[in-house]
Amino acid sequence: MYTSSGTWMARVPDGRTIMGKRTFGSVRRLPSGRYQARYTGPDGATYPGRTPEGRALTFDGRQYADAYLSRVSADIQAGRWMSPGAARAARPVTLAAYAQTWMAGRDLSPSTRLLYANVLRHVLPALGATPLPDLTPVVVREWHAKLRTSTGPTMRAHAYSLLRTIMNTALADDAISANPCRVRGAGSAKRARRIEAATLAELEAITLAVPPRYRLMVLLAAWCAMRFGELAELRRSDIDVKNAVVRVRRGVVRGDDGRVVKDPKSEAGKRVVNIPPHLMPLVRDHLAGHVAASRDALVFPAASGAHMAPSALYAVYHPAREAAGRPDLRFHDLRHTGAVLAAATGATLAELMARLGHSTVSAALLYQHASADRDKVIAAALSDLAAGTVTPISQAKGRPARRKKRQAG
Repeated sequence: MYTSSGTWMARVPDGRTIMGKRTFGSVRRLPSGRYQARYTGPDGATYPGRTPEGRALTFDGRQYADAYLSRVSADIQAGRWMSPGAARAARPVTLAAYAQTWMAGRDLSPSTRLLYANVLRHVLPALGATPLPDLTPVVVREWHAKLRTSTGPTMRAHAYSLLRTIMNTALADDAISANPCRVRGAGSAKRARRIEAATLAELEAITLAVPPRYRLMVLLAAWCAMRFGELAELRRSDIDVKNAVVRVRRGVVRGDDGRVVKDPKSEAGKRVVNIPPHLMPLVRDHLAGHVAASRDALVFPAASGAHMAPSALYAVYHPAREAAGRPDLRFHDLRHTGAVLAAATGATLAELMARLGHSTVSAALLYQHASADRDKVIAAALSDLAAGTVTPISQAKGRPARRKKRQAG
């Protein structure tokens, strides 16, 4: 060991104590009373003690500074030494830094970028400072297990799935040798609640309970299975009263810089939806009484004339669903209600997906065959359903099935 004067002492096997002077580096006492170690590296430059992150390193006592110099000397002798600058540059990137680069390199919609940023709040506090190679399956499994106490099953699945996706990219970049996300089934979550479609009576009660300028919004969400973002961006020119159709071409979403108008996520999202005939009188009344004359006027504007915020709708919708005895029915569940009502008419899967604007790789070819004429038949059948007479749709001819004439005789 080193003494306070910089000499070293060691006891040999026969019991004798031998002493010597330090031959590597120097130690000095700072005005603060702490000690600083300095040494000359193999490159001839003089370096003060520093942490792996590059911060200045001082010690409570001279013996600790001496021990630091001993470690540095051993690293030099073993060929492990790197200059502090090179050591910092060679340090593996952390998950937080890699995730930031990963996000910046993705062409994401504002809403998706905001969603990912929110999901990462459940990942980075625990794992963000960890270098990518140190993210082992055990580390990921322990992190995922701890999420059970702080998040619900859906967010837990989202957080795990996003981490797995980021690590797949790191694997492709050769930043890691294997993806550590190996928790079976962690990327999926069972539906936390079963969506129960609204009955016709409940839908009517909700519609009557909201103020008049919101009624068509509720009805289009249900009977035409439209999303809130699609309804909030709907313009007068998007509604063809003569042909009784609504053209869904855009939606408004929330981004980092406020609300952003964007195209649907897929081509299937751009669709022409036939409005059930029984809604057309209300469509005409709404356009005449609540929408400005301009073709670009919003059909469901906020009081200020800008896009309606979800909170403004919820302020009237939530009391209405309470009045209808359905406090569990979210506004988005009306879209589910629309799918159930359309299915009750006998619509095929392809027709339902075309009406809803859904698209998947496995069903894409099926959706391409859903025609506008078939959707018009579905819309007409929906009105029959509202009137209490369900008209089955002929799968062969694309028109309501006719009853066979009674044979004479």
